[in-house]
Amino acid sequence: MLILVDAMGGDNAPREIVHGCMDAINEHDDFDILLAGDKNKITSILKEKDFSNKRLDVYHTTEAITNEDSPVKAIKRKKDSSIVVGLEMLKDKKADVFLSAGNTGALMAGSKIILGMIEGVERPALMSFLPTSKGLSVIVDAGANTMCKPVNLLQFGVMGSLYISEVFGVKNPRVGIVNVGAEENKGNDLVKSAYTMLKQANINFIGNIEGRQVLDGDADVIVCDGFVGNVLIKTLEGAAGYLFGSIKNIFNKNLLTKISAALVKKELKKFKKHMDYTEYGGVPLLGVNGKVIKAHGSSNAKAIKNAVIRAKSYVKSDVLEQIREDFKNMEVEEIE
Repeated sequence: MLILVDAMGGDNAPREIVHGCMDAINEHDDFDILLAGDKNKITSILKEKDFSNKRLDVYHTTEAITNEDSPVKAIKRKKDSSIVVGLEMLKDKKADVFLSAGNTGALMAGSKIILGMIEGVERPALMSFLPTSKGLSVIVDAGANTMCKPVNLLQFGVMGSLYISEVFGVKNPRVGIVNVGAEENKGNDLVKSAYTMLKQANINFIGNIEGRQVLDGDADVIVCDGFVGNVLIKTLEGAAGYLFGSIKNIFNKNLLTKISAALVKKELKKFKKHMDYTEYGGVPLLGVNGKVIKAHGSSNAKAIKNAVIRAKSYVKSDVLEQIREDFKNMEVEEIE
């Protein structure tokens, strides 16, 4: 198995990307990694750590797409960027999966242009993991599509259901749609129309999920447009940071609170780990003709290492084939 990694994408590239890949190679022996990026910079980082392993190699590229670049223009103009080269190699089956922490818009646009869409899928969807009181749920879409039609939300629900079933072994996953109320007649026209379509689809649709319910874990797959999904995820990330910061301040107030902190330290560490995005690594871009994993833009080495492990799981799964099969057999009236 060959995992191709964009070494130049992300706020902490290439150093944290390279470090994360080194850690992944050291801890696992069932895949190889090919880093796409500036060979001189990557080699220099490897030498600093005195790292030498035949399972990690470098493919030199001369360009990088930044967060300031226009996604479509960058894909068309920066032909030797790590993202374009990586997607081209994935298309040519020179790698099993492509992982990037770079420009989300460019990765999505490049995947659509270079890899193409799975037949029947209208738009790709970015999935995100959501730690809940009952384990782990997924949000689809997490930011790839800010303007959606009802059919898009239907397809997000189907693809998310297939992913969590195939990769996590969740039987008959529960699918809910984010809304302002639990009642079927609540929400805007988009959500109400999507509700009807999801209810008729061949999935375990459980209805509306209000914002205060998303962390309850009652839905395995949470469907929404990318605007809502991205705001929801970033709000929860901010809330988690505020919560842990406040708890730390409370426990550091005096001797008594410090003793109390020592008593619950183990459980607090478990809770923090459960809420830490770096533990979940990367998320798949669903709907395109290839296995693409997006890591958080601010990923550190730990997040990249876990993203590599997530990429390995994606390669071993039949998600792509299942999506192709389901959408090929989907009734026309279901997706119009």
